[in-house]
Amino acid sequence: MPFARRSLSPVRRRAAQVLAVTGVAALLLTGCGSSGSSSAAPSAPAADAAGGGKRTVKDATGKAVEVPAEPKRIVTLTQEDLDAVLALGVKPAGITNGQGLNEPPAYLKDKVQGVPVVGNLLQPVMDKVIAAKPDLILAGDMQDEQVLKQLREITPATLVTMAPTDDWKLAFRGIGNAVDKLDQANKVIGDYEARAAKAGAELTGNKGAAVSIVRWNPTGPSWMEKKQFAAGVALDMGLTRPAAQDKDGNAHSPALSLEKLSEIDGDWLFLSTLTDDGRSALKDVQSKPAYQELNAVKNNHVVTVDGSVWSTRGGPLAADVVIGDLGKALGGN
Repeated sequence: MPFARRSLSPVRRRAAQVLAVTGVAALLLTGCGSSGSSSAAPSAPAADAAGGGKRTVKDATGKAVEVPAEPKRIVTLTQEDLDAVLALGVKPAGITNGQGLNEPPAYLKDKVQGVPVVGNLLQPVMDKVIAAKPDLILAGDMQDEQVLKQLREITPATLVTMAPTDDWKLAFRGIGNAVDKLDQANKVIGDYEARAAKAGAELTGNKGAAVSIVRWNPTGPSWMEKKQFAAGVALDMGLTRPAAQDKDGNAHSPALSLEKLSEIDGDWLFLSTLTDDGRSALKDVQSKPAYQELNAVKNNHVVTVDGSVWSTRGGPLAADVVIGDLGKALGGN
């Protein structure tokens, strides 16, 4: 299942540390000729056959990649890449379906009408990618070297945009740099942070509440670590996490058994699923005593949210949805 590869186990997270050292920060900091505040000395773009120019950036693996100075046909292979380019005012030439979906993410659907779908999340159909005629491919956290090789045969301007431990803000700034819109990306982040702080300040009796953020899988519930996307949005709003979930990291916990279900309790419980099997597993447990005894359940403080937004690596547009969901549930104005 495509969504399973998106969450890091503790073992994978430790193994990812070497990659994280050269992660998307390299994409952010080493663009040549960028309009943003790159630490590298700008170089004059080289003219290409179409009369445009080229810039060199490093992707999230540290690989130097030559990209168009002004890309015209961008293909995105994850909804995080799609979210990012849309937030920067760029309409892509090709997209993939959302996480756990066979269609584009609902929260972005009205923005991508008419855009060709070239495959599922991180599973591009090469003929469809070719048909999109990309001059830049944003490949998310793609780890399949064979797929990357095929994509680079379509266009060498293929970027891995997310290292395993990168947070969404860092990845977004890196994408902004790759498309020569770093200044705009920084403004988007600043606007988001101001909105999150304002929304948190407007909460009434739930200001600073401990929110449990859980994805229900077919094998059981997994709570999000503090640096995982939706958890980070909650913290930016001044909310807190239950003691059992107050852990650094940007992954989900292993699936919990009924005996450990108390770990998902909090002042408020936000639940999401990604598949029919996950929804069925959640429905099955809701009648069991271990679930009914949770304080959040007893207080009617359980909120069901969209897993294709809350359980992703995230982006500015998804963050706006999460802020709205939290504000509505917790009494924001």
